[in-house]
Amino acid sequence: CSGRLEILDDQSWVSVCDAAFDQQDAEVVCRELDCGAPVQVLGEDAFGKGDAQMWTQEIQCRGNESQIHFCSSSPSHENNCSHENDVGLVCAGYTDAKLMNGSDSCSGRVELRFLNEWGSVCDACWDIRATSVLCRQLNCGIAVSVVGSDWFGEGSGEIWADVFDCDGNETKLSECFVSSWSRAECSHKRDVGVICSDSSLAVHDGLVRLSGERQCEGELEVSIHQVWRRVLLDSWSLTESSVVCRQLGCGSVLNFSGSSSSSPEHSHECVTGFQCSGSEAHLGNCSSPQTLNCSSTQQLSITCL
Repeated sequence: CSGRLEILDDQSWVSVCDAAFDQQDAEVVCRELDCGAPVQVLGEDAFGKGDAQMWTQEIQCRGNESQIHFCSSSPSHENNCSHENDVGLVCAGYTDAKLMNGSDSCSGRVELRFLNEWGSVCDACWDIRATSVLCRQLNCGIAVSVVGSDWFGEGSGEIWADVFDCDGNETKLSECFVSSWSRAECSHKRDVGVICSDSSLAVHDGLVRLSGERQCEGELEVSIHQVWRRVLLDSWSLTESSVVCRQLGCGSVLNFSGSSSSSPEHSHECVTGFQCSGSEAHLGNCSSPQTLNCSSTQQLSITCL
C-alpha cells in the first residue's frame, strides 16, 4: 500500500510524473489496490527511480472511480518529466477510528474503519504506543491505559488482527507501519479498549513507563503530580505488577525484581505503598502511594510477557 506508482498501459508498465497526479487520482489508486485512502502523495523519487517509460498522459480522475482506467486522461503538457519526478504514494487501509461504549468519547473499545467496514481490534496486536497515537488522533490527550473487553464490552463486527507498529509519536494510526503477520487467536473476548487522559476515567497520577531495552521490561516509573518517580520494591507484589503490564498493553507478568541502580537524571523522590486488587485499569486507580526520598532501597524492575 505504499511505493512508486506504475500503471499498465497497453501491455507495458509506465511511471507517472508527479506534476500530472493529484489527490483525486490518489484516491482512485488507493481504492483500486484495496488500500483505503491516501495518506501522502510524494514526488522526487521518494521510492527510488523507476526504469519504466514515463507516461505521456495526464490522469484526470474525479476521485470516485473504482479503477484508474475509468478516469479520463489527456496528453501531458509536462515535457521535462524524468525519473526524478516519479510519483510515490502512501495509502492506508484504516481510514477512521472511534472509541465505543466508554464513559465519554476519550475512552472505550477501539473500533477502526477499514475501507467501509468497522471492526474491533485484537489485544494481541495493540500496545501503549498505538494507544498514544490513537489518543492524539482523537484529540483526547495522552495514553493512560490499555484494557480488555471486560471494561467496554465486546464488539460484534469484524475483528482486525493487524499489528500496529507505532513508535508513539505519529499523529494518526495511518502513519504507523501496519503488518498482518499476527496469527493470534482473536475473538471478541480479546477486543482492546483504551483510556486517554482527557477521559473522566483517567487519573493523571498513575501513568507508567518501563525504562528498559524493550518496551515491556525495565525499571518502573510512575507519574505523580506530573513528575516521573521510581517505585521501591518494598510492599510491591504480583498483583500491582499485573495492573502495570495490562496498562501498558504488555500482557501478563513474567517476573519482577529489585535493582539498586539510581540514575542521576531521575528525581530523588521515589514512591511506595501502591495497593491494587488486580482488576484496576491503571495504577492510578489503586490506593494512593506515599512519596519519599530514594534511599539505597531497591528500586523495582518488571518484565511483562
